Amino acid sequence: MTHDTSQQPGSGRAGQPHLLYVAWGFPPCRGGGVYRALATANRFAEQGWRVTVLTAERDTFIRFTGADPTLEDRVDPRVEVVRVPFDWPIHEANLRNWSRFRATRPKAWAKLRSRRDQLPFPEVGYGPWRGVIEGAAERIHAADPVDLVVATANPHVAFTAAWKLHRNHSVPYVMDYRDAWLLDVFSGDRLHDERSRAARWERKLVDAAHEVWFVNDPIRDWHRDLYPAHAGKMHTVANGFDAELAPAVHDRGPVGDRPLVFGYIGTVSPKVPLKEFVEGWQLARSQSPDLDGAEAHIHGYLGFYAQPRVDMLATINSAADDGLSYQGPVGKTDIGKVYDGLDVQLLILGAGRYVTSGKVFEYLATGLPVVSVHDPINAASDILRGHPLWFPVTDLQPESVARALADAAHAAHTADEQTRRAAREFGARFRRDLQLDPRIAALRSAIAPAGAPAPEVTAP
Repeated sequence: MTHDTSQQPGSGRAGQPHLLYVAWGFPPCRGGGVYRALATANRFAEQGWRVTVLTAERDTFIRFTGADPTLEDRVDPRVEVVRVPFDWPIHEANLRNWSRFRATRPKAWAKLRSRRDQLPFPEVGYGPWRGVIEGAAERIHAADPVDLVVATANPHVAFTAAWKLHRNHSVPYVMDYRDAWLLDVFSGDRLHDERSRAARWERKLVDAAHEVWFVNDPIRDWHRDLYPAHAGKMHTVANGFDAELAPAVHDRGPVGDRPLVFGYIGTVSPKVPLKEFVEGWQLARSQSPDLDGAEAHIHGYLGFYAQPRVDMLATINSAADDGLSYQGPVGKTDIGKVYDGLDVQLLILGAGRYVTSGKVFEYLATGLPVVSVHDPINAASDILRGHPLWFPVTDLQPESVARALADAAHAAHTADEQTRRAAREFGARFRRDLQLDPRIAALRSAIAPAGAPAPEVTAP
């Protein structure tokens, strides 16, 4: 899918720079990082840049990860989307497309395929995409010279397109991390030895980058310690929430005596403490009068692929008699209706000092109570601290989870207007454009042609 632009390649106005944005996951991809990618491309366009997005073919997401077609309508019409092939044979389910070797020796085939994937670039599954996107980046630059590349990971192979244009044409680039490459954000352990190809690639890329972006301060600070000579080019660009996609912000008033609806919205990964939440939920329902008749709805994907994981679904269904249910995925454009039906939000995250999750910002936009069912040291706690309707667990034992759920339920029934207003005002600070605009302005100043006027920053 390609969006025509009013400015054809090579015909941009003086002072209107050309951005190449490289992202494997872009609408209709439904992965968590797609919202950051969509918002970044759109915001650059809104600030007067000619934007070309380089991404994978639509069929990649429809076949393998699940798609949300409603997101495509949110791509700014000024953004040109260039889609290139992406081959993902490890997820090929059609046996007719399997070789005899794969069919008869699947383990040997998988091992060989993993090695082959990493020959062009050290990333299993994604390495072969390097040649595809580097060639596409060269063609885009030849048709309409690129002034800046922003490449977002993961996969980290996206950085190679930026590196290619920098090496061959001195185009500056920004590395935008959603998580990290060498750091396990859940355990805090280092993933690749300093002599590994991945580590050597990252050193080379960071050394040449104009800026490096991270989603929270703990991840940024870890990398500043790793690359002290480049600490000054490293910035936190938090995810934030998208004003046009955020739930309606209004005073819903106290719930009163009706049964409450709790809700989780987002992908349930294997790192999420789903079992611990279910045990705490069952205990809270049995103990707290504020949860009489309460329901908890899980919205989103169970696992990373289109089909829900059987074990996760079984865990949820085990508490069906206690009001817990799986509601399936929800399109981004329909998500406001889901939020409008909630009284309390459930933030259930994997453990890790470096874990934030983009979902926390969308939750904050609503002003509704938030129950944090995650390790207290998570970076999400840094974002939520000070929220007047935040109810964190002290640990993941059933008693602690139940206590937080009961406290949130009581607040939903009784919180006064002043407290609810303070919660909405707290969340408003985390609008995504407020996170992006300072960096976009700095980049524009750094690459603006001599004498070219900087554009006025527009409101979203």
